[in-house]
Amino acid sequence: MSRLKTINVADAPEESAALFAAVKKAIGKVPNAYATIGSNAPDVLAHVLQTGALLKQGKLSAMELEAINLAVSEASQCDYCVAAHSMTGKMVGYSAEQVHQLRNGGLEGNAKIDALTKFAVTLVTTSNTLSAEAVNNVKEAGYSDQQIVEAILAVSAILFTNMFNRVNDTVLDFPKAA
Repeated sequence: MSRLKTINVADAPEESAALFAAVKKAIGKVPNAYATIGSNAPDVLAHVLQTGALLKQGKLSAMELEAINLAVSEASQCDYCVAAHSMTGKMVGYSAEQVHQLRNGGLEGNAKIDALTKFAVTLVTTSNTLSAEAVNNVKEAGYSDQQIVEAILAVSAILFTNMFNRVNDTVLDFPKAA
């Protein structure tokens, strides 16, 4: 049961209604997490959606972004985001086995995405300045400085929804991740 108030999407005030309509048009429904964020802070939901759109226009592929989402969500232990991104990971082309690998922080057979995933997990599971080795590993895998900056934004974006769902105890409206 959600801990924060959630309005009925059909009864949303104008500031939330437009956002909910855009989400529904893009993905066919308003996920519970977005409904609750938009119920309480429409400007925050707008920011979340803008960040997602910005990342989609960047230099990281959909598969690279989903690799980050899966690895960070698992590291954060966000059951909601793990479920959502296990589904969207398959939608961008990962097999069920690859989704499991990414959730465990790597990807066999793809050194570049493996390095990116390890970089993201290291970033969220360590403190202080990231080691030069961690940065060099992702660069040596073929990522540009721009892509590294975009990866940091992707980590920040998924961490927001991870933390939100952990606080809210958002009810799953995606198939539970296996």
